[in-house]
Amino acid sequence: MQLRSRAWRDGELIASDFDLSELDGYLADASVLTWLDVCDPHGSVIVKLAEELQLDPHAVEDAIAPRERAKVTRHATHTFFTCYSAELGENAAGLPELTTGRISAFVMMNGLITVRVARGTAIDMDVVLQRWEEGGLLGHGVGALVHGLLDVLVDGHFDAVQVMDDKLEEVEDLLFADAVQTREVQQRVFALRKALVRLRRAVLPMREVVAGVMRERLTGHWQPSRELDGEFNDLYDHVLRASEWTESLRDMVASVFETNLSLQDARLNMIMKKLASWGAIIAVPTAVTGWFGQNLPYWGFSDSWGLWQSVVLIVVGTVGLYWLFRRNDWL
Repeated sequence: MQLRSRAWRDGELIASDFDLSELDGYLADASVLTWLDVCDPHGSVIVKLAEELQLDPHAVEDAIAPRERAKVTRHATHTFFTCYSAELGENAAGLPELTTGRISAFVMMNGLITVRVARGTAIDMDVVLQRWEEGGLLGHGVGALVHGLLDVLVDGHFDAVQVMDDKLEEVEDLLFADAVQTREVQQRVFALRKALVRLRRAVLPMREVVAGVMRERLTGHWQPSRELDGEFNDLYDHVLRASEWTESLRDMVASVFETNLSLQDARLNMIMKKLASWGAIIAVPTAVTGWFGQNLPYWGFSDSWGLWQSVVLIVVGTVGLYWLFRRNDWL
């Protein structure tokens, strides 16, 4: 288990990584903005925090339970939300693979407690801290902490969507390449479809999370700051854009999959046409030599011109069929 903490007064840092026993004192001071991060919490620690801060037991259970869905809920003393980060990389085989990380938060009047369970990709809180300190919004209360956290997650969603878009363009290039790479295309399309399913589970629920946070910011337990209205509206706009882009990627992946199948059918038809054409061409000398190879007298039997007659028939027949098939684009 790892604990990190910060305390600010009027936007200035006054305490860092303080002892857990000092948390109550900072939270009780209305002029202090407090943040505590708990990574991979032990059961006893999270239970102790829940008792001291009067956290709802259902929210605590949701914060540490695996595969919990993204959501926002209001409780008697706090607002709780949980959401997911997303990062698109490559596995050992060089195929696209999406990894996700989950973070839950308890929002109080002047404090934010985040709980991270290190399954998948652990969310880097250093980036979040940097966003808080560089944003210049810490003087506007706990809403600044919530906004900075969600903003980092949404930016990560945008990056993952952008990378997936680039991966799709690479697959499109492979589809129409001169050298057919059917197996590689199939593997990449399957990996992209699998990654997209997980990406939609992380990105799409963020609309509900951000909308719920904006609603709770005005009507919930934490002190609203009108100066953050524009920041949250911009955040919600980014969430909508990421969601719409993700939905368009779903259509693009389906289109690439269907195009791949269509191209395979077209290539199969072309191969069948070529095989049928060559079979017809080969049938000409087979038929001629079969006729002249009979042990029966025929026109030109035992004469040299009979041999030349069969040669001419073979050459004219095969060349004629080859020219006819080439003209009709069968070869």
